[in-house]
Amino acid sequence: MLSLASPLLTDLYQLTMLQAYYERDMTDTAVFELFVRKLPPGRDFLVAAGLEQALDFAAALGFGDEELDWIRGCGIFRPAFAERLARLRFTGDIHAMAEGTVFYPNEPILRVTAPMPEAQLLETRILNLLHFQTVIASKAARVRLAAPGKGLIDFGLRRAHGAEAGLFAARASYLAGFDGTATALAAPRFGIPVFGTMAHSFVQAHESEAQSFVHFAEAFPDNAVLLVDTYDTVEGVRKALAVPGRLKGVRLDSGDLDALARQARKILDQGGKEKAIIFASGNLDEERVGALVKAGAPIDSFGVGTSLTTSADAPYLDAVYKLQEYAGRARRKRSTGKATWPGRKQVYRHYGAGGRFARDVVTLESDAQAGEALVRPVMRGGARLPQPDLAAARKHCLAQLDRLPGKPYLVEISPAVRALADEVDRSTLST
Repeated sequence: MLSLASPLLTDLYQLTMLQAYYERDMTDTAVFELFVRKLPPGRDFLVAAGLEQALDFAAALGFGDEELDWIRGCGIFRPAFAERLARLRFTGDIHAMAEGTVFYPNEPILRVTAPMPEAQLLETRILNLLHFQTVIASKAARVRLAAPGKGLIDFGLRRAHGAEAGLFAARASYLAGFDGTATALAAPRFGIPVFGTMAHSFVQAHESEAQSFVHFAEAFPDNAVLLVDTYDTVEGVRKALAVPGRLKGVRLDSGDLDALARQARKILDQGGKEKAIIFASGNLDEERVGALVKAGAPIDSFGVGTSLTTSADAPYLDAVYKLQEYAGRARRKRSTGKATWPGRKQVYRHYGAGGRFARDVVTLESDAQAGEALVRPVMRGGARLPQPDLAAARKHCLAQLDRLPGKPYLVEISPAVRALADEVDRSTLST
């Protein structure tokens, strides 16, 4: 059974192009860049995520016996193509923005420099990995900004678009400032803290709500957060208060969360449980969370699910992976509305008062400028370079969110890039 690491997890046209490249010996060095053309509605910035998995894919790139058997037997390709694929490995360089970096349209967040067949074959899966986690990290960052100082837990696995999406959403949301996830596999896979309480079914399975609370508290004496809204929320809080031993907190999952949280807080405080937390969930997003925080609702932590793992209001980005140079010559797409800036590029970030972002300059790699260079080597000659771990990437992201600028934000395309675009246009028109 082929895994998700298979190079066949790609668009068929990547393979048809590879056969044509090989037959014409088009294996000179190609440079591709991955960037987002424009921000979706409701977004002022994006957060780069997914680089770790993209590097994993590039480092492991190779065709095994099962893939080669399919290539030989599918009736699409010539026999010699499978023999070329059997030797294919990624031998190139990758430059990228660090995970957790805030970025803007037309800024390359990843650049691949490699023989054309290798660079081309990366396109689909690299886009798939970076695009999804960037979408989720960007959404999660908005929730984090809406709830400073509050606990945030990813609750979205059951509504995610597949198992891999749910797992990567846990990772991307943690990177962007969430405190943990309900997805258990994220703990051994990524080292992310995991959290869980109980479902309504646990309460319903018992003869009484009070009995269910006692049984759960006995099973988890140091971590009893009780779901109190299966029947009557206020009465549920009172029953939770009566459970012997330490009550860590109560969870509200429906109704007017502001009013119910205030009632719950009053009951808990009057019962001597001032340290018991109130956890809220149920169809939350950054708008609802922000409104509750602004209203002063006494909620300590929020579980955010469907809206996070599907990024419901902006579920995709206009992210692309485009050829910028081949065989030593800059290349440029000129399609209406989809034109690209040619050449190998760097992004320099400038800072203003209080260390906040002031402006970005997109220029050629050879056009060194003042400012912080954001695109850095992450793989050389097919070998990965040391990278920050997830905890460090999360710390970096939170620092970035603290330095967000006022809006709109200026991203300047340098004169050097514009001049190269004019040169490429003139050269193309004359051939």
